[in-house]
Amino acid sequence: MNTTDRRAALFDVDGTLVDTTYLHAVTWWEAFRQSGHRVPMADIHQAIGMGADHLIGHLLGPDRDRDGDATVSAAHKTLYAEYWPRLAPFDGAADLLRACARRGWTVVLASSASEAELSAMRTALDAEDALTAVTGADDVESSKPAPDLVEQALAEAGTEPGRAVFVGDTVWDMKAGVRAGVACVGVLSGGHCRQGLLDAGAREVYDGPGALLARLESSLLK
Repeated sequence: MNTTDRRAALFDVDGTLVDTTYLHAVTWWEAFRQSGHRVPMADIHQAIGMGADHLIGHLLGPDRDRDGDATVSAAHKTLYAEYWPRLAPFDGAADLLRACARRGWTVVLASSASEAELSAMRTALDAEDALTAVTGADDVESSKPAPDLVEQALAEAGTEPGRAVFVGDTVWDMKAGVRAGVACVGVLSGGHCRQGLLDAGAREVYDGPGALLARLESSLLK
């Protein structure tokens, strides 16, 4: 099969397939607090989906002491790691990946998470049999909303942007997908609003992975 025939279904993981968004919000809040920063949790929630390389600057601004970024990021990783054994996928998430694979889609995960975080989520998801490849923040120079992760996922899938669909839960996912030239599908499982996802470039929006699975035949992933 050449690249003009291969179709790729690209999936974000945090908040899209695994229920982690609010765990990230809480642990980033605590990480900022430990470094003396009071950041409203609502603001943090809206930034989830960015990689740490973008999130800290987005929330603290360009005039912050950048020497403290590594400390904040390390604290978040330590705090979030405490939840790894208890991570849970959304209903229908693994079945959605398998259904796409059965339909002939090349399934690739494209996450802003580090390799260790991504490994924990893959264990919780338990759908390795459906995956062709996995890309994470450690594989690219810049995480979402930059298009690098989506472009790397396309390369792993061996296909062109016009033959791919990217499923994510945040405006940052949608922006990354649009910048990479890929059709985007949004899910509300990460807490972002429907209109925000549509405004950021989603062509379709579903309540969560289970809802997308139930309507797969009429979706962009048919």
